[in-house]
Amino acid sequence: MTDELIVNLCPTGMVPTKADNPHLPVTPHEVASDVRRCADAGASIVHIHPRDEAGRPTQDPARAAEYIRAARNQTPEIVICITTSGRAQPELAGRVKVVELEGDARPEMASLTLGSLNFPNQPSINAPQTIDGLARAMQERGVVPEWEIFDFGMLDYALYLRDRGLLTGPVYANLLLGSLGSLAATPLNLALLVERLPKGSTWAAAGIGRYQFAMNRLAIAMGGGVRVGLEDNLWFDHSRTDAASNPRLVERLVTIGRAMGREPATPAQVRERLGIPQRNPAAA
Repeated sequence: MTDELIVNLCPTGMVPTKADNPHLPVTPHEVASDVRRCADAGASIVHIHPRDEAGRPTQDPARAAEYIRAARNQTPEIVICITTSGRAQPELAGRVKVVELEGDARPEMASLTLGSLNFPNQPSINAPQTIDGLARAMQERGVVPEWEIFDFGMLDYALYLRDRGLLTGPVYANLLLGSLGSLAATPLNLALLVERLPKGSTWAAAGIGRYQFAMNRLAIAMGGGVRVGLEDNLWFDHSRTDAASNPRLVERLVTIGRAMGREPATPAQVRERLGIPQRNPAAA
């Protein structure tokens, strides 16, 4: 548990389009603009999903570099996490290249989904060899893994990799509940996941779709962080009549956190907690 509230912004994801929500940022410039506004509101981490010129999800490292550079140009202090999702590209070779980016495009964190799962319309394939390979690449390059946990078995596998020395150092875990085909979004399930994390872990909770706000509120009350953004939920209200935007979603959670005595964590505080080198925005 921490006094500071770590807000992890997931602005785009792989599935939503502007037809689903006109506020969805798609291009590098649009994502970077949302990152700046959300950082001003209290977000300290951004989880980036690149899209190609046609707006389709891509793991092309050159395209990923464009998004990272654009975000850093507008928000030099933000902690940048790049996706290594298996939804569009199951093989290791097509996913590890974004972890290997260098220079001003080097990510500080990268997602690591710790098992295969079914989403409502497609699978996310994460073979054991692929998970191990991604974990090893992150370890070799000093990129902090963002544990993506959708079920108890994924946490078991993370602990197995940690025992083997592939997941070392400070833990940052995203606990994602409520997707059809994975763990239900209930207080008991979230509490059981948190209880089984390694001592001293930093964690965030997210609910998929209509469960986002409920899980975010619960995480704030439990002393954890939050993952929030249009990747997981396109609506501001439960009845799905008010299209959300990333800044509005962040602002709402920061307001709730402050009402409970929890100020939003700064990127510098997140860096210190996760062992990520500090950045000097003035020199960037």
